[in-house]
Amino acid sequence: MAFANFSLTGALYHVVSIVDLKKTLAEGICYDDKLTYLNKYYDFHNYFDKYKTDNIPFWVKRRKAIFASMYFDESHNWHSHTALLEIQADIKKCWVCNENRANPLFEPFILQHIKGFEKAKDFINKNGPHIASEYWRDSLSLDENMKVRKDKEKGYDAEVLIFQDIPPKNIQCICIISDHDIMPPGKWM
Repeated sequence: MAFANFSLTGALYHVVSIVDLKKTLAEGICYDDKLTYLNKYYDFHNYFDKYKTDNIPFWVKRRKAIFASMYFDESHNWHSHTALLEIQADIKKCWVCNENRANPLFEPFILQHIKGFEKAKDFINKNGPHIASEYWRDSLSLDENMKVRKDKEKGYDAEVLIFQDIPPKNIQCICIISDHDIMPPGKWM
């Protein structure tokens, strides 16, 4: 199932666990309001922030971002037990990065402190600073991206970092993703 591009709708897409859906629809989205934020993502985001390059404004801090996508194509691999939300955000408070530059560090970063995965720490120490710096060098504001369309380049998997809370009025649940199907909210049963 494909979803329309930001350039057509002005909307971004955010995925949440169905465990967090009720709270999200009632209270909105903040960067640190998910059950997994502190124990799974904060240190990873903070690591990237340590290697910000000179082209990044002071207000762009990965550890304080809500993550969204500009669109999803037919080949997207969905996580089960999630909800896809269409959200509205101020384009001036968004930054676009290439998620494909961050992904090689995630598993090693999480695994590095587990016995049997000591080589993950070696990988981080050897490659991490360069990978994180390249992630930032390859990024730009959402406003600028809409002019140059970096998100359309082959191999560029645009993740949008949003630096504002999203109130409930700017959130719409457009589908529930299960192990077997992708359904609009009214047809999930």
